[in-house]
Order: sequence, then structure tokens, then C-alpha cells
Amino acid sequence: MQGDGVNGTVYLTREKLSSMEQELRDLKTNGRKTMAQKIAEARGHGDLSENAEYDAAKEEQQHLELRIAKIEGALSRAKIIEAKDLPNDKIYILTKVKLKDLKTQELCEYLLVSPEESDFDMHKISVTSPIGKALLGRKKGESVEIKVPVGTLKYEILDISR
Repeated sequence: MQGDGVNGTVYLTREKLSSMEQELRDLKTNGRKTMAQKIAEARGHGDLSENAEYDAAKEEQQHLELRIAKIEGALSRAKIIEAKDLPNDKIYILTKVKLKDLKTQELCEYLLVSPEESDFDMHKISVTSPIGKALLGRKKGESVEIKVPVGTLKYEILDISR
């Protein structure tokens, strides 16, 4: 259920699709308008060859255009997924997972989502992250060891739900 590479499908919930479309509209209208004003203002400060403000505005414009292109690319490959359409016997994208850390005995919960929707502060982890990849296809009651940059995590899967 993951994207299949750079040009692969981007799985999104309806909510994330809507928010990305809104962000794209905002960047194309307000973002571009603001950038044009910044560049015009910097251009008015004289010699462009030694105008740091102009260079900074042009660089900011490049970042804006890259963000627009990234969102457009993701939206062009987007496929809506809904939890109700997925099986609930194993861990897939949009599965809520309750885990017990076998070293510390601490409990944690994550929702597995697409990379575009991941937000660690909201306990949403990407299916392409080391933890997400290791959990995909697993069942309730299984133990899993996950190699991460700081070592190895050991979890027991206590529950899965949609």
C-alpha cells in the first residue's frame, strides 16, 4: 500500500488531499503575489549585482516554486484511501497500532500514514519510516525488532484498529 518510487502513487486521505489543494491554491495566488511584491521592492533599491535583499527574494521565490511543483506532483499521483476500505487483520496504511516497548515497558500508539501525512507530534508515522516499514503486514500479538539509527527497538503489538 505504499507509493512505488519517485513516480509512484501517493496515498492520501480525503482530508489531506483537501488541505494540499488549499495550500497549492494559496501558494499560487497569495504566495506568488507576495513574492512579486518583495522582488519589485528589492529591485527598487538600486544595483542588482550587489543587492542582497534582491538575491534573498529570488531565492525565496525558487523555494516557493519548488514547493508548488512538489505539491502538484503529489496531487497528480494521488489516490484517495479510506480506512473502511482496508482489511483489519494486519497492519496496513491507516492502521492505528498500540505498541509496548519491550525494554522500557512503555506504551505508545501510532497511526500509519503516507509520507505526506506523517506528523510525529500527532503520532502519525509514515509507512516508509523504519518503524512503519517494520510494522506493515504484522498482526496483533507479534513482537518486532526494528533497527533505527540509535540502535534496535523491540515492540510487542498489543492492538490494531482502524
